[in-house]
This record gives sequence, C-alpha cells and structure tokens, in this order.
Amino acid sequence: MHAASAAWVFVPAGAPRAEADEYLLVRHPDWTERPVQVVRTHAGRPMAEVVDEVLERARPMVDPAVPSSADVAWWVRLDAPDGLEEALVAHGARPDETVDVLARTIADAGDDEPQLHPAGDVELRWSDDLAVFADAIRLAADVFGGVATDRTALEATFPGEAAKVRGGGGGAVVAYLDGRPVGSGGVTVAGPDARLWGGVVVPEARGRGVYRAVLAARLAYAREVGADLAIVKGRVETSGPILRRAGFAAFGQERSWLLPIG
Repeated sequence: MHAASAAWVFVPAGAPRAEADEYLLVRHPDWTERPVQVVRTHAGRPMAEVVDEVLERARPMVDPAVPSSADVAWWVRLDAPDGLEEALVAHGARPDETVDVLARTIADAGDDEPQLHPAGDVELRWSDDLAVFADAIRLAADVFGGVATDRTALEATFPGEAAKVRGGGGGAVVAYLDGRPVGSGGVTVAGPDARLWGGVVVPEARGRGVYRAVLAARLAYAREVGADLAIVKGRVETSGPILRRAGFAAFGQERSWLLPIG
C-alpha cells in the first residue's frame, strides 16, 4: 500500500517543473487550489539546503494575479525523508491540511453496499464531453479555491481528456441535480491502481448523496477497466469519514505545509 501511495505523483501535461534528486516542484494550472507544489521529496542533501533551493526555483512560478501562487504547498508523504518537516518549520512554513491515505479493493465495490448505491435523482456525466469537462474544472475552482480557466483554454486540452476517458485512463465525472452541476470527482487508472482525486460537492447540495454517487461512478469505471485497488487521499474531517463508511481503510496520513516564497 505504501508503495502504491508513493507512486502517486500527479504532474499535469505540459506543467512547468523544477526537479532534482531530492524533489519535484510543479507549477499546476491557476484553477488548482495550490498552484505551486512540491509533490515528491527524497533523502539526499540536508533538507535545509533543499528547501532553500526549492524557494529559489519557485520564484519564477509566482503570478501576482494568482495570490495562491505566493506559497509552495509542500507535501510530506508517507515516504518523506527524516527532517523534512523540521526544515519546513524552520523556514516559516505553516500547516495547510492533513489527509488520510485510504484504500479498498475494487472487485466487490457496489455489491450489496448501501454506502455505494448512487442517489436516484443524481445524473452523472463524464468529461469526454467539453461542457462536462468545463463544469468539472469550474466546480473544483469554486469549492477548493483557484482561478477558473476559461472555456477557450480548456478547448486546447479537451481532446486529450476525452481520449483518456474513452481509453480507460480515467477522467472526471460530474453530478447534476435538475440539470445543474453540483459535484464532481476524478479517477486516474495507473496499472492495477485507481487513484481517486478531487471529490467536491457544492455546499447547498450536501447531504443528498452526491458524493456517494460520484464515488460509486468512479469505482464502477475502475472496475470496468480492470483496476484492482482504489486509493484516495481524503481530508480528515470531510471526505475521510464518508470513505471509511464506503469500505476504505486508512493506512496513514500525509500533510501539506504552506511555505512563503518571498
């Protein structure tokens, strides 16, 4: 399980990056909650030296029009080297969020499990349709925070998104109530693993089974393309409890720290 979690590193196609043996720094799109992220850290040089280098290489990634790009979101993963958190704190980092790393087998997902039965009034659509793809991006920006990407920019990346969904590599599913997009979530299939990410529900639609419907749809997609294990990193106080009720077990926690770039 730890190996599967360690292998989960998301780098959007074409995203600017800075890399060394000890780290991978990525500039995500503006619509993401934390555009500048260190998504992987390995042992090597002293961590204080590594943090200094990352800050220097992150400065060109800051956009004054995107306030959230002024910090590096540094993820301390299950396989993080000793001394990383201490070095981040010494450089002025502040706690951001903690997620549970959870997993469950997929083969039996949905069989006689009430927590995986989708709500009957929720309509689900996948992101191999441009309008649905745009709704997924907008929902993520609205709920998590970020600068929404305009439709013209999405048109350039949509063909790759559609091909991925239809080819079994994953994508985003959007939930609609009365024709209005109210929730979404993504899945990436990597060999036997299905990595679930980005589950959101707008506040006014919570408590109506939207998250459950989005979860069930992603697990069904993963089962259909032959994945064996579903992995998700759920926020401790929100999605974590729902995922546990849906048969997921926790294997540890990961934390992110916000490090001012300056």
